[in-house]
Amino acid sequence: MAPIAQRLGVYAGFIKLEHTFFSLPVIVAGAVIGAGGWPSARLLLLIVLAAAGARTMAMGLNRLIDAGIDARNPRTQQRELPRRAMRRGEAWAITLAAGAVYLASAAAIGPVCLEWSWLPAVLFVAYPYLKRFTSFAHLGLGLAWSMGPVAGWLGATQSLSRFDEIVWLGLFSLWWVAGFDVIYATMDERFDREAGLHSLPATVGKRVALLIAAGMHATAFACLAILFVQRAQTAEAAAWLFAVGGLFIWQHAVAARNPAFAFFQLNSVMGFLVLALVHGGL
Repeated sequence: MAPIAQRLGVYAGFIKLEHTFFSLPVIVAGAVIGAGGWPSARLLLLIVLAAAGARTMAMGLNRLIDAGIDARNPRTQQRELPRRAMRRGEAWAITLAAGAVYLASAAAIGPVCLEWSWLPAVLFVAYPYLKRFTSFAHLGLGLAWSMGPVAGWLGATQSLSRFDEIVWLGLFSLWWVAGFDVIYATMDERFDREAGLHSLPATVGKRVALLIAAGMHATAFACLAILFVQRAQTAEAAAWLFAVGGLFIWQHAVAARNPAFAFFQLNSVMGFLVLALVHGGL
C-alpha cells in the first residue's frame, strides 16, 4: 500500500487540486446568477466535476509546457516533472483524463456547454506560451479564468441570450486573476529576467508591477461594485462587498514582503466572499 500511497501523493502534488478553491466558488456564483438561486443538486455536482476537470487539465498542460523552464528555476525545480518523480506519460494521462471528465461533464450539463467547451481549452493551451512573448501574459490567465463564472452561468441558463447578467462577474475574474498572477510572478522576477521571460516584474521591476497589480485589483473591485449595484443591493451583499475590498487591501499590504501568503492564502478566500455576495443579493 505504501508505494500506491506515494504515487497518489505525487499525483496530488502535480495537479494541485486545492487550487480549485480559487475558482470554484466564483463558478458556482455564476450558476447562482443564471439560476436566480441555488442550482439543482445534479447541476451543482456536474459543475463541480467540470470545474475540477478543467482546472486539472489546465494545470497539467501548464506543467507539461513549462517543464523545461521549471527545471531551470530554483523555485520550481522540485516540481514533479523537473525532479523526475513523474514521467511525462503519466502527466499526459492525468491531463487527458481530466479533459475527458471536463468534456463529459459539459455534455451532461447541456449541448450548449459542450458546444463552447473548446474555448477554455484553447486558452489553457495558449496561456503558458504567452510569457515567452509578451508582458500581457497575466491578462491571458485572467481571460482563461474569466471563463469559469461564464461557464457556470451558461450551465444554468443553457442560452447566451441574457449574457449581460454575467459580464461584470466575468470581468471581475479577469482582473482579479491577472492581478494576483502579477503578485505571484514577483517571486520569479530575477529568474524571468535572466531567462528572457516577459512577466511584468521582469519587465518593469517589482515595485511598478505591484502598483499595476493594485490597479488591476481596483478595477476588479469596481466590476464587482457594478454587479452589486445592478443585482445585489442588500445589506448582506454590501457587507460582503466591503469584505472583498478589505481582502484586496490586505493582499497588497503584504504582497511586497510575503507574496506567497498574498497569492495562496488570501486568494483562496476571495472566491467564497464573492459567492457570499452574489447569494446575499438574491
